[in-house]
Amino acid sequence: MRKVIALSALLIFQTFSVSAAPERLGQYGDWLAYMDTDGGQKVCYMASMPKKDEGNYKKRGDIYAVVAHRPAEKSFDVFNLVAGYTYKKGAKVTVTIGKQTFSNFYTDKDAAWTLTDKDDKALILAMKKGESMVVKGVSSRGTQTKDTYSLKGFTKAYQAISQKCGKK
Repeated sequence: MRKVIALSALLIFQTFSVSAAPERLGQYGDWLAYMDTDGGQKVCYMASMPKKDEGNYKKRGDIYAVVAHRPAEKSFDVFNLVAGYTYKKGAKVTVTIGKQTFSNFYTDKDAAWTLTDKDDKALILAMKKGESMVVKGVSSRGTQTKDTYSLKGFTKAYQAISQKCGKK
């Protein structure tokens, strides 16, 4: 429960410039779903923290994965990772779900995004079908990390944000 509260606070204050109180759509397995506004426009998002985080580090910030819809911008299925450290410049980020590996990401500070809408859609499709997701990255100090996320509840959380933000 502590992780749920921590994740909620992080999403509210770090990911978006949001209103005072987002609407919690629900917790679906290991994923939380929300609807909020940003600049007066509706934003629906879902997030989860890893079940296991590995690496030879002494201190690491908050770690989570997010999928967001911004219907006013016609932006749907945007996947984002927050690593809890600053990524090494030029370091590869990989996401593995089952037998599929995705490596088409760009990084900025502690965050990573896919390069194209097509990459987002392929990754989200794999997440809907998968059981777990392994994210590997390298910090600015050269520390390699491996974070393992559960995909339990991903599809239900995705359906909740899609319905709330009118994604067909």
